[in-house]
Amino acid sequence: LPGPPFTHQQMPRKMVYYGQTSCEQDTERYLDVVKYVFSCYKKEVPLVINTMGWVKGDGLLLLIDLIRLLSPSHVVQIDLCDWEAMPPLTPEHVHFSAGLHTKGKQQSKCKQLGLGDMESWKYPEGEDVSAPQHKLLYVNPEFPRAGAAGEVRVHSGILHDMSILGYLGHLQSPDIGTVLPLHCLVPYQVPFNAVALRVIHTDVAPSNIMYAVNASWVGLCCIPEEVRCQTDGPVLLTQTPICDCLGFGIVRGVDMEKKLYHILTPVPPENLRLVNCLLLGNIAIPSCVLVGQQGIEGEIPYVTSDYNYSI
Repeated sequence: LPGPPFTHQQMPRKMVYYGQTSCEQDTERYLDVVKYVFSCYKKEVPLVINTMGWVKGDGLLLLIDLIRLLSPSHVVQIDLCDWEAMPPLTPEHVHFSAGLHTKGKQQSKCKQLGLGDMESWKYPEGEDVSAPQHKLLYVNPEFPRAGAAGEVRVHSGILHDMSILGYLGHLQSPDIGTVLPLHCLVPYQVPFNAVALRVIHTDVAPSNIMYAVNASWVGLCCIPEEVRCQTDGPVLLTQTPICDCLGFGIVRGVDMEKKLYHILTPVPPENLRLVNCLLLGNIAIPSCVLVGQQGIEGEIPYVTSDYNYSI
């Protein structure tokens, strides 16, 4: 609340690296991630759940899923007077409406979740999970241009970049005025066989995996299984794990001869010892990080200078 999130970043108590700015391509994994993070909430303090701005079509159905699964005490719905696409999310509406992955009132309890792992959800005995009891607080904003979607999309891209830049700022010296380019910072050396690797958002052939990983933004994660590799690596996962993320880093380079990843990260060493998995998602390093480096002559690797737009 004191200002834009990139100005006061904090380490979360529980974090999962989803790997994309939108959950549209894999809503089931998104709900599994929400369940995993929510499982650490001990109810000793109030919890504010900040939902996405995707409230049309499947986004609205997904929102109904979230309300049904998380059982909030209050729902604050910000709406526009002249926009009737989104109904008031009253307890009755959520109770009778089918979500994207959950059913309405008539379905049996076991079929309502439809998410496979029922053990991760603990409901009080006899409670009907499809009967929310929240109080709806309905707000109509009156400030100019409220709900102008085009501007929101532009600003969200800038805010994503600012968040990454704010995070990378922890790599810099606290001395004012001495900002070092990334190629001047000393990276950690991580053996291929010490960490598992997974590309979240697309399929990459094993022969091309290092091209994808080099110069990329990665989540530094901890999977419960021990990473075992009989060779020098790399260790490739066949499925995307839902696991703790301890922070982020940039793969500064890949040493194919010594079988090492070179990783820049502000995560402290005591936490890095727990990292045994690198997750690569569809999150781009801000172009200014690559283009704005001092002391580089000629073309910058991974940055296209001359592009034929007719192709």
